[in-house]
Amino acid sequence: MLSGILALIALASLFGLVLGFSAIFFKVESSPVVDKIDSLLPQTQCGQCSFAGCHPYAEAIAAGEAPINLCPPGGENTVQALADLLDVEVLPLDDIDEAEQGPIVAIIIEDICIGCTLCIQACPVDAIVGAAKQMHTVIESECTGCELCLAPCPVDCIEMVPVKQSIKSWRWPQPQYNANNKNSETIYTTIQHVLAESRLS
Repeated sequence: MLSGILALIALASLFGLVLGFSAIFFKVESSPVVDKIDSLLPQTQCGQCSFAGCHPYAEAIAAGEAPINLCPPGGENTVQALADLLDVEVLPLDDIDEAEQGPIVAIIIEDICIGCTLCIQACPVDAIVGAAKQMHTVIESECTGCELCLAPCPVDCIEMVPVKQSIKSWRWPQPQYNANNKNSETIYTTIQHVLAESRLS
């Protein structure tokens, strides 16, 4: 019994050492340019740019294989920030109509859902829960509105709807990116806008 435990400990230690040395020996250094580009992307991992996630998209931009305007969640601010970082021309946002409609989320029409789980497999952020042959539902707070769940659904029971604003979900508008001020425009303008609206109402 004791010898078996000692053997398992020895094997675990050996495998740990092998993995540790492998991580050091085979470590791939990330490009600083890719890291900077990736830090400007919204990290929704939604795939709307046609890449598997934000980091692969950053790698493609750094390699000159993709334009800087393929990220609807990031919006025009991200395009401007990427253009300033890479010293390239600002491009109009791809699918600008979709970007301007505001945040959207998926909802599942419960009466039609057949529980096929295809939407669960397609969701990149695990925002859909359910089991085989059981009704599914969407965790609204996790959904990024990427629409990747629409195409796999065989019964068209998924719809995209605008996010409902409430006291719990309302957020201050994001400061607009300003090329002259690399951080952001002052929030004073936003506060003045809110105060003006409250006086009108």
